Amino acid sequence: MKDRWMLRGSNYANCNCARGCPCQFGSPSTHGHCEAIGAIDIEEGYWNDVSLDGLCAVTLLRWPGEIAAGNGRQQFIIDERANEAQREALVKIMRGESTAPGATHFYVFTSTMSEELDPIYAPIECAIDVGKRSARVRVPDLVDSEGAPIIDGFSGNPVRAGIGLPNGFEFTYAEVGSGTSRVRAGIELDLAASHAHFSVLHMNQEGVIR
Repeated sequence: MKDRWMLRGSNYANCNCARGCPCQFGSPSTHGHCEAIGAIDIEEGYWNDVSLDGLCAVTLLRWPGEIAAGNGRQQFIIDERANEAQREALVKIMRGESTAPGATHFYVFTSTMSEELDPIYAPIECAIDVGKRSARVRVPDLVDSEGAPIIDGFSGNPVRAGIGLPNGFEFTYAEVGSGTSRVRAGIELDLAASHAHFSVLHMNQEGVIR
């Protein structure tokens, strides 16, 4: 691979599974199909000599069955502040281009797609706090997503739980919470108090940087 890239920032994902997401453990999804939204707030990043610092990106995903069965649909929403070179770079990274086979979730998800919708370039409001298990993602008229901690039904206090995947292709550790999302883009989602996770995303063309 001649291209070199890197992303480091905060990552938030909300899917339709029950909190904990059995897919993370190689088990069937809660409802027999998967749909999800992911957002990245990039603190530092590059594609070759193109800086990606300070940009945001959103991924919309839907599979009619289990992810491994394929036939998925995918659409990206890219920060409208990105210039032409930055837009091209982010789409290439999120499509898993110039990435070692199977090394990132971008590569794995794209390998299961039968349809990729045109990217959308729009203003993105993205605030992700991994430690507090909170996130707010807004794209006018398209995306409204909120991530929050799990609340203990007995004490009413926030509960901390996590997923550790030492060899994971998205993260090695993620905080688990609850997410609610309404999406009206090429892919439409209505998720209510379902699985969400929050992690530090740090990866390059070889995979997760551990």
